[in-house]
Amino acid sequence: MISEKWDIVDENGTPTGKTAIRGKGFFKNGEYHLVVHIWIFSPDGMLLIQRRSDSKKLMPGEWAATGGAAISGEDSFTAARRELCEELGISAKASELNKGFRIKRRNSLLDVWFILCDTPAEELILQQSEVAEAKWVTKTELEDMIQNGSFHNYGAEYFGQVFEKIDNYRGALV
Repeated sequence: MISEKWDIVDENGTPTGKTAIRGKGFFKNGEYHLVVHIWIFSPDGMLLIQRRSDSKKLMPGEWAATGGAAISGEDSFTAARRELCEELGISAKASELNKGFRIKRRNSLLDVWFILCDTPAEELILQQSEVAEAKWVTKTELEDMIQNGSFHNYGAEYFGQVFEKIDNYRGALV
């Protein structure tokens, strides 16, 4: 297996010129790596979620957002577009992906992207090493899954912003 190489960025997301290998070493204070999440929603307000492969080291078998770490040389948009295509087989044009917000975590800058899509779950091309299954759920179903622990809880601030952005995007469609 090839080790994943990440660019180390500062708190503004500017590359420092240094790199890190996934799982090797630790980030110093003020050093981060870029992570992306992509939320796929349909015109009628459904959300496409995915269950992580049972063989994943981190969060095996959990329902979670689509996404992952940017690899060395990628910006946030490029990473979001790649993850979306790799994990679910969804090809996105530049105009379709919308960056919603950034959250600074302990060692990562998390950029959250949104895309409108209505591809049936059974037509998705899942990357088996990453994704066990995908399904469309309502906002209420997702909230229940977060509450009962079957969907990864990224925190109240995160979900507050996710739901607000989706409601705003949907409102613009009407």
